[in-house]
Amino acid sequence: MQPTTSQLVFNPTPVAFGFGVAFVVAIAGLALMAWRRSGYRKIIGWLELLRVVIAIGIAITLLQPEWLETFKPETKPTLAVLHDVSGSMTTKDVIDKARPNAEPKSREEMAKPLLDEKLWGPLKQRMEVVIEPFSSTQTPATEGTDIHAALAGVLEKQPNLKAVVLISDGDWNTGAAPSQATTRLRMREVPVFAVPMGAETRLPDVELSSFDVPTFAVAGKPLRIPFTIESSLPRDEVVMLEMKSSSGEIVTKEVTLPAMGRLQDAIAWKPDKAGEVKLTLMIPKTPSERYSENNSQEAPLSIRKEQLRVLVIESFPRWEYRYLRNALERDPGVDVSCLLLHPGLGKVGDGRGYLKAFPKDEELTKYDVVFLGDVGLAKGQLTADNCISLQKLVRDQAGGLVFMPGFHGFQSTLQETPLADLLPVVWDAAQPRGWGSSSPGKFALTEAGTRSLLTKLEDSDEASTRVWSNLPGFQWYAPALRAKAGSEVLATHATESNQFGRVPLIVTKTYGAGKILFMGTDGAWRWRRGVEDKYHYRFWGQVVRWMAYQRNMSSGDKMRLFYSPDRPRTGDVLTLNANVMSLTGEPLRDGVVIAQIAAPSGKVSSVRLMPAGEEAWGLFNGVFSPVEPGEHVVQLSCAEAGSSLETKISIQGTSREKRGQPARLDVMREISRFTKGEVLDASNPAAILAAISAMPEPAVQERRLQIWSHPAWAGLLVLLMSLFWVGRKAAGTF
Repeated sequence: MQPTTSQLVFNPTPVAFGFGVAFVVAIAGLALMAWRRSGYRKIIGWLELLRVVIAIGIAITLLQPEWLETFKPETKPTLAVLHDVSGSMTTKDVIDKARPNAEPKSREEMAKPLLDEKLWGPLKQRMEVVIEPFSSTQTPATEGTDIHAALAGVLEKQPNLKAVVLISDGDWNTGAAPSQATTRLRMREVPVFAVPMGAETRLPDVELSSFDVPTFAVAGKPLRIPFTIESSLPRDEVVMLEMKSSSGEIVTKEVTLPAMGRLQDAIAWKPDKAGEVKLTLMIPKTPSERYSENNSQEAPLSIRKEQLRVLVIESFPRWEYRYLRNALERDPGVDVSCLLLHPGLGKVGDGRGYLKAFPKDEELTKYDVVFLGDVGLAKGQLTADNCISLQKLVRDQAGGLVFMPGFHGFQSTLQETPLADLLPVVWDAAQPRGWGSSSPGKFALTEAGTRSLLTKLEDSDEASTRVWSNLPGFQWYAPALRAKAGSEVLATHATESNQFGRVPLIVTKTYGAGKILFMGTDGAWRWRRGVEDKYHYRFWGQVVRWMAYQRNMSSGDKMRLFYSPDRPRTGDVLTLNANVMSLTGEPLRDGVVIAQIAAPSGKVSSVRLMPAGEEAWGLFNGVFSPVEPGEHVVQLSCAEAGSSLETKISIQGTSREKRGQPARLDVMREISRFTKGEVLDASNPAAILAAISAMPEPAVQERRLQIWSHPAWAGLLVLLMSLFWVGRKAAGTF
């Protein structure tokens, strides 16, 4: 790089300048006197002149002379214009101040004029203008915003960076905090001119934030699909929701959207036939709503024909057993087997659907749900091996177990068996046969029970709660002191309590891969009074299907696949569980189980499922993290079982970008403030250009050579003084 200018400059102080002048004058006077005394000898004249030159050199040193070269940059500085292209920029919440009643513009639409190359033309004489989009490294990239990566990236790519124009709504949701990049920008003295997009407050909007469609449903059985709606409307609005299926069916439901609140509800639908459908739930646009793009969601649903297998184990044919067996047998989707033990008679109950003995392990694994009535560990009832088999059915085979104790108190003997870990309540050892009363007791739903799908006896929460409070009462309840940790109480005794609070009556929990339900009374059969099977059948039907849901996600001849969560999203850790039977029909304890998972893009991942433990009852599990949304085809195979299973898992896309949410203008302000930039209005491009044009020209680079302290200058003075000394000797002057 050639210097623009070169010059000699001095940096004197008044004291140094005065001393230097006085010193030179004094030396010059002494030199003149010495020359006169020598009779004006020529050699002495030259020596004294050299003395004066040395004095002048010393005086110049005191003035700190420097050789200054200035350079102008050969390349133009860079202006980086970064514009956000993430999903949140599609939000339509920019109001035209001149036309406040007009349809709001989207944030990306407001940003378009600032991306025109012609706009930045006046600046190109002074700097290079680079326009770059940014979003994130997510899949897809537009479903995330990484402001830190955008700022840090342009800082690395542009070594001559002058300034940054950041066009965004500030809604960063992935990557490091933007403050880390702004620190580096400030150290490089690179200001960020923030151009915020979007409204800082949410416009009147209705958002369908969740639509929790299950993995599968049963043809001919009612299906309740929960949903959540967020409303920022200024007043309550009554709307008619509409759910469409790809098969052409339409279901509507009238709801009231609370002002500035959230609505959690469910819509009911009864699919007629098996098949694959897609459900779409839509909220109509309200008159005051300004953004309607988030008013619908869709999800796939597999509708199947159902045949669940249920085993009911009981000691004596009490009324609860009889009506339960009758309810299950009348359910076309349930195949019921019963084991009526009749302890003391030496034989078991006989007839259609009755078993002669407790099923062997390979037969027990075929049952989805087991109802364990007033049965315990005793002669003519269960054995210790039977209890272990039931434990493994729930833990490893994702089976369901319903505890239904009775007034004989036989279940109290199970406290010495592995089933004690499954019981979700603490048993009262002092009252093993429970409590009876001449006045009927009532159920009281807890908050969890009000929300639970198990206890929904009507379609709305209010109507269901009202039904529970009016159900016929019970006159006996089990000796449960309290619920164990990790369980969920759905209903308690309405009036009876102990030192731990209200007596728990309906309690659920998970155990291993399966589910547990405790029913603390034997009076559910009384619910038929006046309404026949309306509530009694509905409750037990919901219990059976809730318990069998996970187990029946995908099943074949000798293999079953279930996974958690049942509605996975990209980025989730998907736990794959497989039940595998050996060639002889017994649960496989060791083997190689491989899951080949084909993503929608065609990419295939292989996951080996390992045995869940040494005592695992045919359970193998592994994990998989999906990165692509859409249907994934899973091919499960095991050589030891001589079988394979193919199924599909629908992966929902994880959207970090929330359409319709307020812009985070505070983030934009903080970035500009910290880097000593400005916050500029997108609607005024001229002001943006003016702010950038007002930036000072690039500083001229300088290079200084300090002559006064350079070794060569010192060497020159020493050389002159040496010549002076040698000359005096040669001239005979001492």
